[in-house]
Amino acid sequence: MTRIAALALAVALATVGGWFVEADGWAPQETTPAYAGVPPEPTPSTATPTATPAPRTAAQRRSCATVPHPFTPRAISIPGVARRAVVVMPPRAAPFLPGAPPLTTAGRQQFAWDRKSGIRPGDRAGNVRLNAHVWPDGSAVGNRMLRGLHMGDRIVAHGTKLRLCYRVTKRVEVLASRGLLRFYTKNGRPQLAIVVCSGRRLGPGVWEKRTVWFARPRV
Repeated sequence: MTRIAALALAVALATVGGWFVEADGWAPQETTPAYAGVPPEPTPSTATPTATPAPRTAAQRRSCATVPHPFTPRAISIPGVARRAVVVMPPRAAPFLPGAPPLTTAGRQQFAWDRKSGIRPGDRAGNVRLNAHVWPDGSAVGNRMLRGLHMGDRIVAHGTKLRLCYRVTKRVEVLASRGLLRFYTKNGRPQLAIVVCSGRRLGPGVWEKRTVWFARPRV
């Protein structure tokens, strides 16, 4: 990316109110998130005895951190945050501006992948760019990520037949007015890069900061 394009992108991140926005009060509100954590285990009186699963072999553990070829991400799993949350592929909002999930009840639980970047899970370099919504009532997947996704936590990208496991290596918060250009890198080590709005809500669809997680393929 040229320096002129990079500067234009930074300005776009600060001025385009429709990127990674939340509903302006018109969307249906849910009293509870569609997925707020791991479902409770059955009580001893109702639980059905099951066999203890065998420990995973070293080969099985390695298989989660490597894939034979790149694949299109279809869902994202994060323990305690999201279970196979759907990945959508909206068009870009501007030449360098990734599209976001729809402002709907379903959209608040989805991730958007910047398909036009051309970088997929399993590629040898660059960021798989994803984003998700936050919601004023705290029920969106982005809200749960802010509360519960930290260094060392696991993220799984699911394809139609393949999956790739990642571990969070960095969590960065920046002012929306500054942006974070390394979110857009197409070089360097392969990793996920997921961004959501954060900080104070300054108005409908306007948030003070952005939080970005970087995660590398690891078991």
